Amino acid sequence: MSEIGVGHYITLSAVLFTIGVIGVLTRKNAIIVFMSIEIMLNAANLVFVAVARHLQSMDGQVIVFFVMTVAAAEAAVGLAIILASFRNRVTLNAEDLSSLKW
Repeated sequence: MSEIGVGHYITLSAVLFTIGVIGVLTRKNAIIVFMSIEIMLNAANLVFVAVARHLQSMDGQVIVFFVMTVAAAEAAVGLAIILASFRNRVTLNAEDLSSLKW
């Protein structure tokens, strides 16, 4: 049996990141777009942890801690904006939310 190497993790991360990009580009629902962005952040975190483990360093895990902190703040603010726009417009379609544009 072969060992799971850093290449496997990078491949999985690339697949997850691609799924996230496709979700952002093709979906119109704001919650789905938001979830796709979170998938992309988690894919980047997976690469950081895999490379840090491969190099036997803690640097990648420290970066992941900060990325997760920013993602949590983004989730709180993003969901608040989505809820506020849903209350005003009664839609989650990203194209209908033109009130955020100038």
